[in-house]
Amino acid sequence: MCLQMANLVTSLCCVVLAAVVVAYPRNADRIQYGRIGSDVTMQCGSLDNDASVSWKMNGTYVKAQHSLEGPRLILTNVSLNHTGLYTCFQKQDDDKHEAIFLQIGIPPLEPTITCRSNTYPQGFYCSWHQQHSTYINTTFDVEVQHNQRSLEVKKDLFHKNRCHVRFPEVFSSFPYKVNVTAINALGKASATKTFEESSIVKPDPPERVTATPIRFNPRRLEVSWHSPATWPDIDNFPLKYFLRYRPLIREQWQHVELSDTTSHNITDAYAGKEYIIQVAAKDTEIGTWSDWSVAVHATPWIEEPVPVVSTTEVEFHTETKTSPMPCSNAPQKAEPPVGGAATVITFFSRLLLGMLLLLLM
Repeated sequence: MCLQMANLVTSLCCVVLAAVVVAYPRNADRIQYGRIGSDVTMQCGSLDNDASVSWKMNGTYVKAQHSLEGPRLILTNVSLNHTGLYTCFQKQDDDKHEAIFLQIGIPPLEPTITCRSNTYPQGFYCSWHQQHSTYINTTFDVEVQHNQRSLEVKKDLFHKNRCHVRFPEVFSSFPYKVNVTAINALGKASATKTFEESSIVKPDPPERVTATPIRFNPRRLEVSWHSPATWPDIDNFPLKYFLRYRPLIREQWQHVELSDTTSHNITDAYAGKEYIIQVAAKDTEIGTWSDWSVAVHATPWIEEPVPVVSTTEVEFHTETKTSPMPCSNAPQKAEPPVGGAATVITFFSRLLLGMLLLLLM
């Protein structure tokens, strides 16, 4: 059985769970449980068989699917709808005699157990669950044995159906045996899991995976990552890694297995295509591969195109030279284009006229 401390923690956890799940009225005198599909008989206190009583469920008189036998109420083929607060009254004084909170559910089934070590070689954890809800408060008793002795079991603070166990030794050849018993008011069921130390070692996925394009290399991507923070001793228990990548345009993955490194250069990427990349981890000697890391996306380096200027976009600039300003501010009067020829004709006309006058004299 679990150590006393572990049992105390288990009990405390279960009390909290009961407060959340059950939440029955405080004015109930007692709790009674019934199995789905069965008949349930409730007794009104210690009244005699010939007592005449009436019953209410959540304040309403019970009328359907029941029979009365003196101080007893018999419910047939009960379902979850029958869960509630039942009160009985003696008919002669109509005073409440007793209040019973009825809970309907099912007995537990054999729990499903899984165990894993993501903190090797420190320890491992086991978790369990029911295939179907029991609808009533169910607790779990956990026992772990190794080499014919019981190990301390610590309940997880955040997962109600999980416990943690430290490895008593490393590289042990003795198997571990985990027994989980589910218990509620309608019954109990147990399951056992036996395993070798090496079979449950499974690291968490690598963290902080990045993929970066390499400048001037249109077919390369630089991928890097960190080992999982939960892996306690990377130096003495190194991990190896499995890288997978593919372009979004294809469904088929490419794979690379790597040791002693947390980076890799992809050299065969399609130029200009977006890639999806993930990494998994595994102990170099034992265990199984982790789940895949969170996927990252990256596109190889793309050369920026040189801008081409169209001839229709070229602007021609014409230089305009201005004449010097005239000395006078007054507008200049233009000379007639034939002014010189008119002066010569006038001069010869006067000369011929003078010669004719001399001949006439």
